[in-house]
Amino acid sequence: MKQLRTRIRGVPIAAAVVAALVGGCGFGAGPGTKNASVEVTSNFGSTVIGSATESRVPGAETVMSLLERHFKVSTRYGGGFVQAIDGHAGDSSSHVAWLYYVNGILAPKGAAATNVHKGDHVWWDLHSWAATESVPAVVGSYPEPFTNGVGGKEFPTVLDCAGDVQSACDTVARSLRKAGVKVGTQLLGGGSGSDSLAVVVGTWKDLKGVIAAELIDGGPTKSGVYAQFVGDSALELDNPAGEVVRTLHGSAGMVAATEQVNLSQPTWLITGTDVAGVDAAAKVMTPGALRNHFAVVLAGDRELPVPLGS
Repeated sequence: MKQLRTRIRGVPIAAAVVAALVGGCGFGAGPGTKNASVEVTSNFGSTVIGSATESRVPGAETVMSLLERHFKVSTRYGGGFVQAIDGHAGDSSSHVAWLYYVNGILAPKGAAATNVHKGDHVWWDLHSWAATESVPAVVGSYPEPFTNGVGGKEFPTVLDCAGDVQSACDTVARSLRKAGVKVGTQLLGGGSGSDSLAVVVGTWKDLKGVIAAELIDGGPTKSGVYAQFVGDSALELDNPAGEVVRTLHGSAGMVAATEQVNLSQPTWLITGTDVAGVDAAAKVMTPGALRNHFAVVLAGDRELPVPLGS
């Protein structure tokens, strides 16, 4: 399998390795935990294969053991690499592989070496990595990671709001608080550091200088988000190959997440070409609207999961 040179949290890895080449024996999650779930999809979440929730998880539970208890799993490389789930197999020649996310964040270790913690939402998806070396964060596990955090550790949530999108900021804050998340709000530019989860709300023009926004400007290769703004007034949408297949002009919004090197937490962006686009994006900050989507673009009242055509 072609090795993809990339860095997640500052550690060089291969995209397929994230799925589990770093196998080995996982250490248990202690005396046991509760309310963990596993979701299995394909084609960037567009096809649901199955899901399961456990109210009581054994203390020795790993992502791999949770998956194997509910699905038929075929592995390679000594059991560390997931090749197929319920008969749906990856294909290295087509750059298609199983990758998994815990609370919406691409895992840095193999499934057999990653513990399951209280409330964790584990999402496996079979998709092409031809256009990007990795998709570091997704929005489809919302309200994770804000409710249960990362690796069993909860982080405070900071809402960074531009001054011209107060209505959208209030909408996002209400959604988070409804999910039981304690939210601190500050003016955009205040900085949130590496010890908190950042949700940035503003027009694309407002977000100039925000590192996560600069990553999205670089397209899926840089950010893992299959959409990018053109100036301040247009939004290009990509297919799974990373090719631009549609351009939205005028009012458009987007909900996306990405992660910069050396930070272990993602940054979420609720943004748009104008204030109306940001308002539209804020209104889809619900578990139902975002479920199983890598990112969502709003064109008027239409919700477009990206990549398109997946």
